[in-house]
Amino acid sequence: MHIARGILPCMLILMVFFCGCSGTAPSSSGFPDTTTATSVPAATGSSAAGTFSLTVDSVPAGSALPAVYTCTGSSTTPGISWTNVPAGTKSLAFILDDPDAPSGTFTHWLLYNIPATTLSIDPDQPNAKVLSDGTQVGTNTAGSRGYYPPCPPAGTTHRYVFRLYAVDMAISQPTADRASIDWALSGHTLGEAQVTTMFTR
Repeated sequence: MHIARGILPCMLILMVFFCGCSGTAPSSSGFPDTTTATSVPAATGSSAAGTFSLTVDSVPAGSALPAVYTCTGSSTTPGISWTNVPAGTKSLAFILDDPDAPSGTFTHWLLYNIPATTLSIDPDQPNAKVLSDGTQVGTNTAGSRGYYPPCPPAGTTHRYVFRLYAVDMAISQPTADRASIDWALSGHTLGEAQVTTMFTR
């Protein structure tokens, strides 16, 4: 009987101790911590059907960009298409860059708010503010809207990187440049597909 009386208080103390360790620690402000992490890191995404991938015309990755899409040809936009858009995508954004430009990375073409249901952009697009499917057209590094054809210095070879981003929201800017699109994509990219080509002038 005396043993039982001694055990009972010990059990009560242990229960209070363990229950206290499982609670949520208070915030430093003294108020409950209600913040949640919302950042989604950029990564190559995939859906259940396969890997998120991008195709530029019929140009294999790592090969030469046809002259028709450059300043030595017709300066028309190439056709692009993609497959396996990640689940949860609300819009797509597309960027064509020259990372070898003498003054630093040059953005040649920028499209955003491409509908998530769209699977391709036809070649020879106009430099309009909005394309026929609702895709919005941003400004290139030269400061003009639409496509600025690749045109590396004579005698040089530059890389031209095509990137497509799956985004978890619509981008609100009415007109966007590269800096504002980079800002909008931060923490909202569900996946990225990429093709690198080259062109020698």
